[in-house]
Amino acid sequence: MRLSVDPASGRVRLTIPKRGSARAALAWAEEKRGWIEVQRARLPAAIPFVDGAELPFGDERLTIVWREAARRTPVREDRALVVGGPADRLGARVESWLKREALRLLDADTRAIAGAAGIAISGVAIGDPRSRWGSCTATGAIRYSWRLVLAPEFVRRGVVAHEVAHRLHMDHSPAFHAAVARLLGEDPAPSMAWLRRHGAGLHWYGRSSS
Repeated sequence: MRLSVDPASGRVRLTIPKRGSARAALAWAEEKRGWIEVQRARLPAAIPFVDGAELPFGDERLTIVWREAARRTPVREDRALVVGGPADRLGARVESWLKREALRLLDADTRAIAGAAGIAISGVAIGDPRSRWGSCTATGAIRYSWRLVLAPEFVRRGVVAHEVAHRLHMDHSPAFHAAVARLLGEDPAPSMAWLRRHGAGLHWYGRSSS
């Protein structure tokens, strides 16, 4: 039996052997309640998109500013992201803006890196997966987590180079890793290390603190 706590969602997972007893497993998990609480206490804090909240945006930080009379579509004013309209839709409007910006930036990064190497890309899209930051199909369609817009720019570009390299090698062979470094123009290890250390925290932006 195995217990784990997902750092991106906070969900507790209990894995039971194929012929194991569910009743015994649940009893065992109950005995581990103290361990579960300790692990959950270590999870990143939820950071809802509310007036006054700060959020990373590439290499910058933006502060959400709500002004009821302002435009409902968020507008950047230096380091402020000004949003208007009813307060109860503030979070949804901020998230929609971040997704649009993520698609714009990731599309531009992808086409720049792929274009410089003469690699064809059929399309770029975004989603909100929990277990991966990007994926690439054999037809050249690349899909990213929109939350990469919250990561430093070198991290975002590292993921882009990783996915574009899959147009050359649909595996994780030495040739693939060499291609990632060549496309990125630098060692991709720091970007991957950043995601391993801080990536789970990106999934807690936009969540309710309750």
